[in-house]
Amino acid sequence: MKRFTILLLLLLCPVFCRAAEEPLPQMIERALSVAREQSLIMAETLQGMEGRFPRTFENGQLVTEDYRWWVSGFFPGVLWQLYADAPDVRLLAYARMMTDRAEPVKLMTDTHDLGFMLHDSFGQGYKLTADPHYLEVLKTGIRSLLTRWSPELGVIKSWESSARWKYPVIIDNMMNLEYLCFMSRETGDKQLMDIAKRHADVTLQNHFRSDYSSYHVVSYDPATGAPHAKNTAQGYADDSAWARGQAWGLYGYTMMYRETLEPRYLEQARHIAHFLVNHPRLPEDKIPYWDFDAPDIPDAPRDASAAAVMASALIELSTLDPSKDAALWLETAEQQLRSLSSERYLAKPGTQGGFILMHSTGNYPAHSEVDVPLTYADYYYIEALLRLKAQLAHPSGAE
Repeated sequence: MKRFTILLLLLLCPVFCRAAEEPLPQMIERALSVAREQSLIMAETLQGMEGRFPRTFENGQLVTEDYRWWVSGFFPGVLWQLYADAPDVRLLAYARMMTDRAEPVKLMTDTHDLGFMLHDSFGQGYKLTADPHYLEVLKTGIRSLLTRWSPELGVIKSWESSARWKYPVIIDNMMNLEYLCFMSRETGDKQLMDIAKRHADVTLQNHFRSDYSSYHVVSYDPATGAPHAKNTAQGYADDSAWARGQAWGLYGYTMMYRETLEPRYLEQARHIAHFLVNHPRLPEDKIPYWDFDAPDIPDAPRDASAAAVMASALIELSTLDPSKDAALWLETAEQQLRSLSSERYLAKPGTQGGFILMHSTGNYPAHSEVDVPLTYADYYYIEALLRLKAQLAHPSGAE
């Protein structure tokens, strides 16, 4: 009888566990409440640190950078997103303060990251306020970004040339294309959309392996236009699947399909999603290890930032994909957000210097930012929560 009772409990446990799960709307509001509290704490701290932006929290200290570091747009973007969800004069004031600090970025021509830096700050602010100055900053920034565009190669240059790479393009660069698409619509400049599509097409052709995993870096030979090197700088090995890089690709092609409705982008996004969602080394809680091929799995560090980017992309993909896989994309994203919103990953209010998520990995091979909060993890986590909130309110994907 005792054995029968134990067996019955084991069989019924999954049912009881599901029944006890926190309802998604309640989970979302709880997480957003923590995010607002943490972000106000961080903004108040930064108010007295002129020109600084949050990068991470290590050894009990808030680590900051100035506008030139590639993460400068993310915290302003967090504040704008939280303000859009729950208008609060404090969030608005801090969002404007942090966005203003990023304005010098508009003249930078030595980086490809202007999408992260300007679209996620001034772009978010412009969508909410229609401030004409914000649009002027964005226009100047696009001109700066286009100094890195090569019509001959069909790609935007990511890093500077070196002995190793002649014309390096990284998968992260797919994330800048949303800036081009947005500005194409706002200004009526069709060339910007054409550039975004050309970059996406060349990347699609050269960055991906037969299983739809991607290299981190592809370097082109300007003399021939062909790739001369394919590497994975921030992953475990050249032929490994660096988790955040895979998430950038998924997000980028999902976004490009939303912007263009070109079937090849949807097809690519679906292939990448299948690679990730069905990967045998994706943990049960759906938070990836920093690299899917890390040799010390299951003891390898996780990357909450990769999970946040992936979840946000999967939620959007679920609204765009007409196939039966849409349910799988949404289910996986919901699992990821449940994990990220658990006490294992979600910081307790008043801790972590005001960061929202714990346990991200920046650049593991360089021993930089391993198992720490990261500002871009917070940005995409908030975006994913708000996308899921909208999806629950409009299950068909309609506005």
